[in-house]
Amino acid sequence: MQLVVARIGRAHGIKGEVTVEVRTDEPELRLAPGAVLATDPASAGPLTIETGRVHSGRLLLRFEGVRDRNGAEALRNILLIADVDPDEQPEEPDEYYDHQLMDLDVVLADGTEVGRITEISHLPSQDLFIVERPDGSEVMIPFVEEIVTEIDLKEQKAVIDPPPGLIDDRSEIASARDEDGD
Repeated sequence: MQLVVARIGRAHGIKGEVTVEVRTDEPELRLAPGAVLATDPASAGPLTIETGRVHSGRLLLRFEGVRDRNGAEALRNILLIADVDPDEQPEEPDEYYDHQLMDLDVVLADGTEVGRITEISHLPSQDLFIVERPDGSEVMIPFVEEIVTEIDLKEQKAVIDPPPGLIDDRSEIASARDEDGD
């Protein structure tokens, strides 16, 4: 199975290094020197990582055969793709690969159907499940422990306990004033 593990950003310096937007929880495994990665578009690769280092909080990579800034700039916005065994599991028990979560049924604790996970959006602060509702509409569910209470891969479901208003229009409106306006 192929998984996107990073997107190449801008060139860094004049010796062929690039910044990368990491899209894996295991960069030390997937983006290590010697790793050979497929690319999207495929015509740009495969690329072999020669060196990697962290500079000011950003991962910098240099690929074999890329020795100058022009070569590095030519790689901008290319996706890096790793081959992963579909049965491979993350090291931590409460971590999941995107392919494990895709197409899970999303239900409330009482079993009420909410929808199906069609996409996972990785944001800087948290990940979001994009859930397609039975009526075709979409709802975004933050992938945080307080809301997503259980992931059951055997049953192919994610159990959620959403706050009022997250999945429906019946949100509770709190007001400091009582109804007579005092």
